[in-house]
Amino acid sequence: MAHKVILLPGDGIGPEILPPAVLVLDAVAPGEFAYQEHLFGGASIDAHGTALTDQTLEACRRADAVLLAAVGGPKWDTTDPSRPRPEQGLLGLRQGLGLFANLRPVRPPAALYDTSPLKRELIERTDLLVVRELTGGIYFGAKTRTADRASDDCVYTRAEIERIARVAFGAARSRVSSVDKANVLETSRLWREVVRGVHGSEFPNIELEHLLVDNAAMRLIAAPRHFDVILTENMFGDILSDEAAMLTGSIGMLPSASLGAGGPGLFEPVHGSAPDIAGTGAANPLAMFLSGALMLRHGLAMEAEAAAIESAVDRALADGLRTPDLGGTATTAQATQAVLKHL
Repeated sequence: MAHKVILLPGDGIGPEILPPAVLVLDAVAPGEFAYQEHLFGGASIDAHGTALTDQTLEACRRADAVLLAAVGGPKWDTTDPSRPRPEQGLLGLRQGLGLFANLRPVRPPAALYDTSPLKRELIERTDLLVVRELTGGIYFGAKTRTADRASDDCVYTRAEIERIARVAFGAARSRVSSVDKANVLETSRLWREVVRGVHGSEFPNIELEHLLVDNAAMRLIAAPRHFDVILTENMFGDILSDEAAMLTGSIGMLPSASLGAGGPGLFEPVHGSAPDIAGTGAANPLAMFLSGALMLRHGLAMEAEAAAIESAVDRALADGLRTPDLGGTATTAQATQAVLKHL
């Protein structure tokens, strides 16, 4: 039976990069997928007044995997807490599907070493994974707002920290770098204590180090090869994973996977909706393709097909494929054909 995949094109360049990803998936595994498309983010706000409808969430719950392109844009920017924002759809989807673990692999392809803003000798052989806790912390805490005061509550429980720590240790080859702000924040002190406990009782053969988030941000630039798995909470992970993305030379190159204890995962590029280039045909679809590969690997247990897509992307880049964000002129359509040629 075909795997049921929910497609959420979203906003900006989203509707331009998701159809090419479907072409790539169908090329690597013909007849394996049954797709169903739904409005999401700003497009859903325009049509339904909310970024995530109950019907869309229920369809995602019944699916085998969810493939999301991008959400947001200046059209829906607002500081009014009573008005809907596209990003609320993301938070609702993560919470509604119980997606507590966000995986963001960072492996600059050899063909792009000279595209990175860092020197080649710094980034060569970088191969790290950011494991970000996705449903706790300051993004989900209670919020207050008056004319002169605002607050965002940052809360973590022992159980939330334990489950994300297990994901990180389970993914590590040799070392987990747990990132916090334990010199200032009480949540970080609990984080450090719990991570240390999980390490000692369940994963003693994996090396564990604790880094303050400001130190981790500096070391990502100064010595990215140092890292194997970076484990961190929601907001720090949001920031550090975008910083790590630039090791490849463009945020348009990085995929992500959001996973829970069971049920469908959510797979999406790290980049945003890029409204400034929407409609120009210049969007880089490679992170979308690689997100499809993560869907195959982590969501559908199709490792060979996932590796085939990743190899095709690497070979297309080695052949000289460069979209505008990588310093070239290739269009979305040309990038798609370059990857399809290698499948």
